[in-house]
Amino acid sequence: MADTATVDRLAAGDHACLTFSDADERMDLVAAFVRDGLRRGQKVVCWTDSVAPDRLVGELAARSVRPGAALRRGQLVLATIGDPLAGPHRNGAAGMVEVLAGELARAGREGYPGLRVTADMCWATRPSAADELLAFETEVAGLFADGRLCLICQYDRDRFDGVTLAFAAKAHPRAVAAQVYHDHPLLRICRQYSPPGIRVAGELDYRHQDVLEQALAESLRLDRHMHVNLSRLDYIDGSCAGAIVQTALRLPPSRRMTVTCRRLAATVLDLVGAGNVPQLRVQRIHDQP
Repeated sequence: MADTATVDRLAAGDHACLTFSDADERMDLVAAFVRDGLRRGQKVVCWTDSVAPDRLVGELAARSVRPGAALRRGQLVLATIGDPLAGPHRNGAAGMVEVLAGELARAGREGYPGLRVTADMCWATRPSAADELLAFETEVAGLFADGRLCLICQYDRDRFDGVTLAFAAKAHPRAVAAQVYHDHPLLRICRQYSPPGIRVAGELDYRHQDVLEQALAESLRLDRHMHVNLSRLDYIDGSCAGAIVQTALRLPPSRRMTVTCRRLAATVLDLVGAGNVPQLRVQRIHDQP
């Protein structure tokens, strides 16, 4: 069974599996992985399949990653994995491992201390690709020997069957997941890594105020500027909205909290005094259909 780690704890030499069902949460983790690699001076390669490279640039930028300069200087590479890596002219899994080995060698020649790669594995849902997936995850293990490679393989739970997901969990020494404070079909509260803060989805009321306050307190302790993502929140009551406002009041003038939410949450926050807190900015987004 893979050891579970938060994305900020990954280091050179780690081969990790990220399984996801929430696309936004997945992008938060990918963005944090890219951001941390760039900050450490490593080379970062994103192999994407279900998200086009141009769209991925926008997703990273929306999550406090500035890809422009890194792309121009070659420290960040965004490429479609697709058929060029999985196709027979690349010799399937062996070709993919060869390409990855080449990227690792190139990063060394370019003076980078290590290489971070995140790979969207949705290519393996295509017909006849399952065997190549098994071979790739087995053969790639040899590239971690010198401790310069960090690789996250992304698996969409809605695209892969249970048997494949179980294999992926077994094949990777580490598993990547967000730190979760509360997980229930009606409410999920978890850590958001890029931009740093918390993410709340579902229905939030006084019964879970203590969990909300725990998550806010951790963000208050860890993050210079707090981001409270309520974009997937369907309901919030006055007590929980008040807890958010009270946390913002505890911030010194040099720090700020940004709350991203829909109309209903913005209205409740306004009713409990959000507009009177200089450190708090409420960023309203359009309601989703």
